[in-house]
Amino acid sequence: MVPDSFEWGAAGEEREPRHPFDSLMVMTAPADPANDARPTAILVVGAPASGKSTVGRLLAERLRPGAFIEGDTLWQMVVGGREDMGDPPTEAALAQLELRYRHGAMLSRSFVEAGISAVHVDNIFGDGVTAQLDRMQGRRALVVLRPSVEAIVRRETERGTGAYEAWIGDGTLADAVRTFDGWLGEAPPVGLWVDSTGQSPEETVDWIMDRWDAALIGD
Repeated sequence: MVPDSFEWGAAGEEREPRHPFDSLMVMTAPADPANDARPTAILVVGAPASGKSTVGRLLAERLRPGAFIEGDTLWQMVVGGREDMGDPPTEAALAQLELRYRHGAMLSRSFVEAGISAVHVDNIFGDGVTAQLDRMQGRRALVVLRPSVEAIVRRETERGTGAYEAWIGDGTLADAVRTFDGWLGEAPPVGLWVDSTGQSPEETVDWIMDRWDAALIGD
């Protein structure tokens, strides 16, 4: 069964120590004259260690004013009785996951209504991508980061977060990454799919901005 989404604890997306509000922030410097896009809610998805957080933050900085909404931050707002996803997940974990996604969509809509583009990054797969886009409503865009399995394995090995640990079992890290890549491949064939293998985060954002119209999926 393909899970729609997962949430990670301390072993989630790559992160450096920073103020807890940094993952829910607004960049308000003057806009780049080359970027005259209307306020948009952008969903960025990908397997763990695909670079969602880094690319999403940089993208929000390009879409000034732009807000950056990280799924892990929303999950961490539950400070008592927080549940990790497991295999199988508990009812509490599924309920908290649903709440996390509702809040991500709600914040995205709120920022866009205020004239601020919102970049929402999270671990969502398969039909869960469609469901989250439906929640976001209005003018939306989808960016799917899909670097090669080898690139993700290398990045996850270097950062050592253990994001795939619960799914390795008797296999290897590469096996677990291939599983997640398969789930990602079952997302709807809409938006902008990015093979970011060999790109720096800045180059990936440049590539997205150059193809912005392809990412848009609704007004």
